[in-house]
Amino acid sequence: MAVRTDNDTWDITTSVGSTALLVAASRALEAQKPQPLTIDPYAEVFCRAAGGPWADLVSGNAADHQLRSADFGTCFVTFQGARTRFFDDYFRAAAKAGVRQIVVLAAGLDSRAYRLEWPAGTTVFELDQPQVLDFKREVLAAHGAVPRAERREVAVDLRDDWPHALRDSGFDPRLPSAWIAEGLLMYLPATAQGQLFADIDSLASAGSHAAIEDGVPMEDDAFRAAREEELNATDGRNPFFQLVYNEQVAPAGQWFSVCGWTASTTELSDYLRSKGVDLPEDGTLEAQMVDRISLVSAVKN
Repeated sequence: MAVRTDNDTWDITTSVGSTALLVAASRALEAQKPQPLTIDPYAEVFCRAAGGPWADLVSGNAADHQLRSADFGTCFVTFQGARTRFFDDYFRAAAKAGVRQIVVLAAGLDSRAYRLEWPAGTTVFELDQPQVLDFKREVLAAHGAVPRAERREVAVDLRDDWPHALRDSGFDPRLPSAWIAEGLLMYLPATAQGQLFADIDSLASAGSHAAIEDGVPMEDDAFRAAREEELNATDGRNPFFQLVYNEQVAPAGQWFSVCGWTASTTELSDYLRSKGVDLPEDGTLEAQMVDRISLVSAVKN
C-alpha cells in the first residue's frame, strides 16, 4: 500500500498516478451504460493499454474488482460521469466566451484536448508528472488520435515552480485563460491548496475562468478509520485514503469570491438530481461522499 512522502513521484500505475487509471476505468464503465452521462472514447483505450486488471475491468472480466462488486464503485462511476460532464460544459462555455488558453492541472488521463471541439487558435496546456504524460501521449499516438487544439505538455510536479514552467511553455498571463483542478485538491495539504489558488489568481487576467472540484474534509475519526481499514484490506483494492490529505484551505467558491472572482458553487447532489440520477441512501459511505463534494466555477472580474 502506497504512502505519501514530501518528494514522492509516480508513473501511471503507482501511487497517485494509478488514480488516473481508476478515473479512466470509471469513465469507460459510464460510457457502457445505456444512457451515460458522458462518453469519453479514450478512457477504455487507456485501460486496455495499461493491461492487467484495468483491461479486464473494462472487458467485464473482473467481477471481483471493487468498481464492479461494491455499491461504492457504482456510485463512483456515476460520480465520474457527472463530474466529467459538468467540466466539459464549463470548458465549452469558456471557449464560447472567447478563451483560447486552457490549463489542465494534474492532467492525468484527461482527454479533452482530443475529444472536445475547440475553436481555432486554442492551446491546451497539460501539467503533470513526466511519466504520466509520456504514457498518455504514447497510447493516444498508437491509437491514431489527433488533438483538436494545439496541445502542450508541461512536465512538472505541482509542488515545484509550475507557474514558471507554464510560462516557459508559451502561456501568456496577459490573455484570458480557463483553468481546471479536477480531482486534485484532495491530494494536496491545505497550505498547498492555498498556494495553488494564489498561483491561478496571479496568472489569470480579467475574463479568465476557473473550475474546481471541492470537498469538505471527513471527520478526523472517520478518516483515520477509513485509512486503517484500507491499510488492512486483503482484497487487492486500489489505495485511496493512503494517498489523500483530509484538509481544506477554504471553500473554493469563497476563496475566489474574496479575490475578486464571481463564483458559483453547485452541490454534487443537486447536479446529480438535475440529471435524473438517484442519490445513494442516506447514511451510507456513498451518500457521505456525494454530500461532501461540490463543483465550483468562477470568472475573474
